[in-house]
Amino acid sequence: MSSTEEAMNQWFGNFPSKTFADDTCFLIGAWANVSVIKTEEGLVVFDLSNRLFHRRIFNKIRKFSDKQIRFIIYSHGHFDHSFGYASIIKEVNDKGWEMPQIIAHENILNRFEKYRELDKYHNWINNQQFSSIGNIPKEGVSAHDTLNPTIIIHGNNNYEFKLGNYSFELYHDKGETDDSLWMFLPEKEVLFPGELVSNPTFPNVGNPFKVQRYPKQWAIAMEKMLEKDAKFLAPGHGPLIEGKKNVQEALSIRAEVMHFVYDEVVKRLNEGKWFEQIYHEMLEIYPEKFKKHKYLNPAYGCYRFAIHAVYRLFHGWYTTGNPTDLFPAKSNEIAEEFLAINDEKKYLFHAEKLYKQGKLQLALHILDVIIIGSSIKNKSTFLEACSLKSRILMQKEAEESSFIAKNIIRNGIHELQAKIDELKN
Repeated sequence: MSSTEEAMNQWFGNFPSKTFADDTCFLIGAWANVSVIKTEEGLVVFDLSNRLFHRRIFNKIRKFSDKQIRFIIYSHGHFDHSFGYASIIKEVNDKGWEMPQIIAHENILNRFEKYRELDKYHNWINNQQFSSIGNIPKEGVSAHDTLNPTIIIHGNNNYEFKLGNYSFELYHDKGETDDSLWMFLPEKEVLFPGELVSNPTFPNVGNPFKVQRYPKQWAIAMEKMLEKDAKFLAPGHGPLIEGKKNVQEALSIRAEVMHFVYDEVVKRLNEGKWFEQIYHEMLEIYPEKFKKHKYLNPAYGCYRFAIHAVYRLFHGWYTTGNPTDLFPAKSNEIAEEFLAINDEKKYLFHAEKLYKQGKLQLALHILDVIIIGSSIKNKSTFLEACSLKSRILMQKEAEESSFIAKNIIRNGIHELQAKIDELKN
């Protein structure tokens, strides 16, 4: 296993695989989860994890059962849920079996096409988002080779099929993506929500690197799942949730928090407030019941991101209400004008004062006047500013709970250190 695969496993797959529902279902922890359902007539596989783990996925499936794979279902088209098929297809070809049916929502085809069109860009942003685990090889996220659906679910239609003595109910609801499917196995009372549930993290809505996500529809999906009164919930990431009480709690708290953030942002939009005011008001009113809830750990997605997600649903890119920001000058040119009024040392002195007062974010804004300015007038002061910003970012990284936010901060630290090393040499 490569170092990147080991790091992926540490962050996203560090729990044992589990057989459950009377040995009918098997949950494979492999970054994103893979669930396998055994019937008399063959296997149904829900999600495939990522391309780098295809051998591990296949080997674990085969330890669970030697039955032919008859259906593969994609919960959505993210690379860590739909690309790990290579070993399965090799087995089909080697044994001369019939290809499994691949079930997905129609929007997955648009997603795959978008990934092909923007392949270099998506590789870049994925490596930004997951920088702490090392560069993800391009072939791991490339959509130039995909296993496309043979059964396509259109619009908001549901889909049901039978295999052996089991029924498989598939539903489409937007959440993290617009192509998401979730599944219910009524005979065993098992829910397979895909990325609509990652255990135990806050819903990954409002990801700062990715396109629009859908908190209100996400909440509605949770409520639909609640109606199934399931005994087991096999999440898209993280360990199995067992017992009706735990399943109900995991779903209901997610529905409640998504309704809360949506309704409160919409309320403030209707009051004519701009994003800055909405954002800081929302931070102040976040209920204690959500902050430390066992199923809303802000270790990946987080409440702060969710505020952005709701705002972006309804508002364009002009977010400040200040006409100065409508067609702004370059940041480095603005910084140079500030430096023309006061020299770097005065800004550095004030930033150090703010730092000692614990006003870290304000200190960062002041330091950026020195660092972003296009010309370095005083090398030693510039290096001190970079060094102080790096210390502040390291402190913020240590205090940050969100994996995504940690990586954004860490990327900034690395860029600063490269700038420092370059100037010292």
